[in-house]
Amino acid sequence: MALDLIHRRQEMTAIEVQGLTKLYGRTEALRGIDLAVPEGCLFGLLGPNGAGKTTLIKALVGALRPSGGSVRVLGLDPLRQRRQLRQQIGYMPQSPALYEDLSARGNIAFFGGAHMSHGLDKRVEEVLELTDLTGRADDPVHTLSGGMKNRVSLAAALVHSPRVLFLDEPTAGVDPHLRARFWELFRRLTSEGTTVLISTHLMDEAMLCDRLAILLQGKVIADAPPRQLVEHGRAHLRVREQGRTHEVLIGGTPEDLAEALRPYGLRPSVEAVSVSPASLEEVILSLWQEVAQ
Repeated sequence: MALDLIHRRQEMTAIEVQGLTKLYGRTEALRGIDLAVPEGCLFGLLGPNGAGKTTLIKALVGALRPSGGSVRVLGLDPLRQRRQLRQQIGYMPQSPALYEDLSARGNIAFFGGAHMSHGLDKRVEEVLELTDLTGRADDPVHTLSGGMKNRVSLAAALVHSPRVLFLDEPTAGVDPHLRARFWELFRRLTSEGTTVLISTHLMDEAMLCDRLAILLQGKVIADAPPRQLVEHGRAHLRVREQGRTHEVLIGGTPEDLAEALRPYGLRPSVEAVSVSPASLEEVILSLWQEVAQ
């Protein structure tokens, strides 16, 4: 499988990145990133630690200056047009940046107040309910668990109803139940037209995205719907004949399957045939190996 999985959709673009680079001394954190994220898309960034996910998100929200290339979010430059853009985007950093002595409600109102004034109190109550924080709304943040703090951070990013939401590892350190609740919310937001860009290192989360960009060593090595990535992977063919099971790796197309079964014909000694598709993890490991060669 080659890197020809990188392709573009023709919808209206919420985020456009061309040739983005970031240097820290001689270290290349980002190496010519190209991305186009359609409006209303749940777009995932998947990669190991150090792949460049956080650096990329910070460049997209205007939190750092790239060394080269261009970024446009809703047609605006995150650095030169920061004031216009910040009203329209929400950002949840990997580590919650909250005021520990303020309550959950106080934090959300504080961050919301930077973007809106009319209807703020009502909107704070809405996002408290949306993130299931109503029962702890008036507790100081320093008394909350890590998962609760993540909820407050997400609520603060949502309070002004942004058109584009940037989430850096939002489910890190939260329990499975809360993870499921978060993803239900992300899907609801995109169904209402919000663009959500989320970084993760979890394969099951990556499969929930509409599109997925795989990062390795500061480069995008694949960009496609996750199911398309899996379909281009190698499947496991198992044939049981005379009590023995033969297993081979085959391509993911029907033609590949037909060719692999040809040697067995219709022999009565063949007792069972099964095909298991490649997992996303196997596909990504294969991609990484190709890039490393």
